[in-house]
Amino acid sequence: MHDLLPMIGNWFWWIAAAVLLLVELLAPGIFLMWLGLAAATVGLITSVLPLPWQGEALLFAALAVAYVYVGRPWYAGARHAKTDQPNLNQRINAFVGKTYVLEEPIINGQGKLNIDGSRWDLLGPDLAKGSKVHVTAVDGMKLRVKEG
Repeated sequence: MHDLLPMIGNWFWWIAAAVLLLVELLAPGIFLMWLGLAAATVGLITSVLPLPWQGEALLFAALAVAYVYVGRPWYAGARHAKTDQPNLNQRINAFVGKTYVLEEPIINGQGKLNIDGSRWDLLGPDLAKGSKVHVTAVDGMKLRVKEG
């Protein structure tokens, strides 16, 4: 094993970076990405500045901790950034504040409404077919409505 350690060079870090980034693609969790970037950085540094294997390992460990420490909060903030389409993956929330005409009555506080070819469950006051309803909120996968 001691004979192999001196042979670890920048190629080792490039391979490690590629493997870590590939595994990140297969099982996304945004953790291995930081380790892959640390390995790539060590590969870049060791191609210019030869280090003993112990120095390479310490540099990798330090960079991995630094990248995780700096990168995770940055990535979390970027994921929750303002967007011009906040309801893109939550289509039901886009209906709040809109008014529709009932095609079926609301009976015992429950009904159904067709919106753009999709059928949605409603919660609200009993209303006759043809009544206008205003969507006030989302309750799970149901729309809360009031007469309006």
